[in-house]
Amino acid sequence: MTILLSDPRVAAVPILDSSEPLVTLDASFGPARALVRRGVATRLATAQTLLSGGLRLRVVEGHRTIADQQAIINRYSAQVCAAYPGVSPGDLHDLVSRFVAPLEVAPHVAGAAVDLTLVDARGHEVDMGTPIDATPEQSDGACWFAAPNISRCARSHRRLLSTVLTWSGLVNYPTEWWHWSYGDRYWALATGADAALYGPVATPQGAAA
Repeated sequence: MTILLSDPRVAAVPILDSSEPLVTLDASFGPARALVRRGVATRLATAQTLLSGGLRLRVVEGHRTIADQQAIINRYSAQVCAAYPGVSPGDLHDLVSRFVAPLEVAPHVAGAAVDLTLVDARGHEVDMGTPIDATPEQSDGACWFAAPNISRCARSHRRLLSTVLTWSGLVNYPTEWWHWSYGDRYWALATGADAALYGPVATPQGAAA
């Protein structure tokens, strides 16, 4: 059974913040130059070395501010309410959490998560089944990592992504094939760690290169 970020077990995980700084990913991960915790950057670099045939990771987003996270929650909540008229507050909370994490447990706000894909030697994104950030409604559920309604090629690319990132210590949020994290509450629950390593970073200061 899929554990959503709205599950009370996620919020119940304690945080023992390691105080690791945010760092800027280098250009080998694409032009976004996303901010992530140093431990996340180290593990992404490891995953990068495991790829071959010209394939590389492209990270399109890392740390988000609290305001940015709340704006995404508000925007998607409105979309869900339009798609499910009369939805109860509890069901709305769960439905929204399939696509965007509640503020109090959001891995991106902790600098612990990245949204990423694979690109080929020419820098072109390969077939992953859906674009990054395709909602469950837009993609007919194909945004779920294990979705059956994607091509064999996309499935192969997702398996490769999972292999290198899982080996490097990150975990996937199953409703979004592109979302991977390390050190946050969801990671701790998924791996059996006693506590999360990273809590919210409200206002990032000048990140290390």
